Amino acid sequence: MDDSSLIWDDGALVTIDQRGLPHEVRELRLGTVDEIIDAITTLAIRGAPAIGIAGAFGVVIATRAQTSDRVVDVAAVEAEADRIAAARPTAVNLAWAVDRVRARIADGADAVLAETLDMLAEDGRVNLAAATHAADLVQHLCGDRPLRLLTHCNTGRLATSAVGTAIGALRVLHERGAVADVIVDETRPLLQGARLTAWELAEAGIPHRLTIDSAAAWAMATGQVDAVLVGADRITANGDVANKIGTFTLALAARHHGIPFIVVAPESTRDTAMATGAQIVVEQRAADEVTGFGGVASAPAGTAVFNPAFDVTPTDLVTAVVTENGVVYRNSDAFDAQGRAIAPSDTAVTTPLDSHGDIADHRQPLAEQGRAIGATARQLYGRGWMPGTAGNISVRAGNDALVTASGLSKGELTERDTVLVGVADTVARPGQSRKPSAETSIHTAVYRTRAAGAVVHVHSPFATALATTAARPGDAVTTLRITGYELLKGFGLSDPSTVDVPVFPNWPDVPRIGADIETYLRDNPTAPPILFITGHGITTWGDTLAQARDRAECLEALCELIARTGRTDATPLEIG
Repeated sequence: MDDSSLIWDDGALVTIDQRGLPHEVRELRLGTVDEIIDAITTLAIRGAPAIGIAGAFGVVIATRAQTSDRVVDVAAVEAEADRIAAARPTAVNLAWAVDRVRARIADGADAVLAETLDMLAEDGRVNLAAATHAADLVQHLCGDRPLRLLTHCNTGRLATSAVGTAIGALRVLHERGAVADVIVDETRPLLQGARLTAWELAEAGIPHRLTIDSAAAWAMATGQVDAVLVGADRITANGDVANKIGTFTLALAARHHGIPFIVVAPESTRDTAMATGAQIVVEQRAADEVTGFGGVASAPAGTAVFNPAFDVTPTDLVTAVVTENGVVYRNSDAFDAQGRAIAPSDTAVTTPLDSHGDIADHRQPLAEQGRAIGATARQLYGRGWMPGTAGNISVRAGNDALVTASGLSKGELTERDTVLVGVADTVARPGQSRKPSAETSIHTAVYRTRAAGAVVHVHSPFATALATTAARPGDAVTTLRITGYELLKGFGLSDPSTVDVPVFPNWPDVPRIGADIETYLRDNPTAPPILFITGHGITTWGDTLAQARDRAECLEALCELIARTGRTDATPLEIG
């Protein structure tokens, strides 16, 4: 997939000087231990696997320099190896690689070189295996469709020796035709995302957009991210993850929005001798990295600085850790019984998958979400919009939806009267006593095509009547164009002067209605968050349950206004 970014050539390590990118691709030739250490500390070489292999080549150089008449000064080489290993303390790969080649020092420089070249070859194979496992997991969690992904820092061939880890997974997904877009965090303060990742993705032809780090959470909130993929510099025994500063923030945002947060790294990054992330030494870097950039000051002289190079993401925020061995850690609270990611809860235990990859844990629907659904249902029942057992409400829970159960009066719902169903397949999760509403397929059609947080389906009288009047006979979906009403502002439209509301046929086979809705929403990405079903009510959605409910109330008020005023600027249009 990639040529190696680290090459041994006649006694020297040759690589790309990452400090020059993206404007200058310049070769860096390192022939002494001091040059290797300087390249690592100044980030000319960076990325946990890459600095590990570079450190091993440093031991080769030290062994050659400390050999006289075929006799190695082992103590002197060991001292040099200690210096190399201490160059960057957070990334475990550096110490791991140096320790691996230490065992060959007494056998001479050729033996150390052979071990290092083996390590170099292994890195490409390991990265491709981990990247492939991660790509498989992402598609399992998010479905077989073009995906919108987000990554942080640089985890490609520049950070490894070939292929990459998280970027490697992006490359595999791109080759499968499964990448719609990659959002690249710029990665302050040294802009590894902007300088390196954007360069690598452009080189690979992968569609991407660069954003400031602080915009990532908003990208998630606005439905532009299906999964987050990052690398790691150290993974402790309990699954805590040290990675480039800003990773912890991404994990918090992903958890809040029920988005899979996946760490891709080689087994060499796992430090099983370190119990938790609390033991990780986080490297503090120079103040001038923050107070300016490119030699230009951006802060007052003498400003105190907090500049950690890394942060530590607690294990309970990590959906899964993937290495060349597959999914080695998974957050049991982040997966349902079928292995799909679900929304967060208050407790989590991270354990390896069993030998078959089975996930036995099943998280029950969140009581708080269930109570909110029940309260909203009772409110709308009181207005006559959910008479008897009619109507239904749902909220998104990661890759599932929590929806009102079938056959129950909406005036009496509690948190126990909801069912967790898969968004991808509209199938109820096992172990639940209730059955989901018959109209659940309408809800999942919305969730599969929109980044909605909640869906409301009600039988409000004026909206239902207007839709029935506007519908065309036959199989066609029609639209009702409404113009000139102040209430149009309630739907979050880019142009609140006019809205085209789709009107769907009311098929006896409800999944067919859901299929029509899904097709329409996929074909019309700017369609409003409201729709009619002929003689069967309205469906609205929003970022929150309150917003979805408000839009239902706004649509009903608009339809009542049209009916009572007799205005004619509500025009049905046939669309196919």
